[in-house]
Amino acid sequence: MDVTERITRLLEEKFTTDEAFADCFIVEIHLKGGQHLDVFADSDSGMTFLKCQALSRHLEKHLDENGWLGEKYVLEVSSPGVDRPLKFPRQYRKNAGRTLAVTLTDKTQKTGLLKSADDNGIVLETTHIERENNKKKEVKTETPIAYDQIEKAVVQLAF
Repeated sequence: MDVTERITRLLEEKFTTDEAFADCFIVEIHLKGGQHLDVFADSDSGMTFLKCQALSRHLEKHLDENGWLGEKYVLEVSSPGVDRPLKFPRQYRKNAGRTLAVTLTDKTQKTGLLKSADDNGIVLETTHIERENNKKKEVKTETPIAYDQIEKAVVQLAF
């Protein structure tokens, strides 16, 4: 079993046995150069600094005790951040009501409001302008999109 599998099991155990982390989940784990470990975790209720800090300390304890990365290593635990693509249905559900930029597998791009998400896909609301009798009219369209049609989806921040 490699280090990322060990870390995955360790975190999954923490998420199932520690009530404070019951709504947490792993988004990605990257091991670079054998000694730089990046762990991206999220939570349905929001990933706070304190949760990241507690997970980091939990991982450090096991890394130090077991020597999985040697004596000198870099460990970074954080939430995925809004610039990282969404990967799991629960991330989409958490971001309902926010604007998404979605690239589909056929390379078309859509930007719109994430109306809803379930285990099968999302509903994206897009707005466009139509002309009717020389008047502009805003038209909203809801488009269901299955997850297997989504290549990449990123939350867009409103400023």
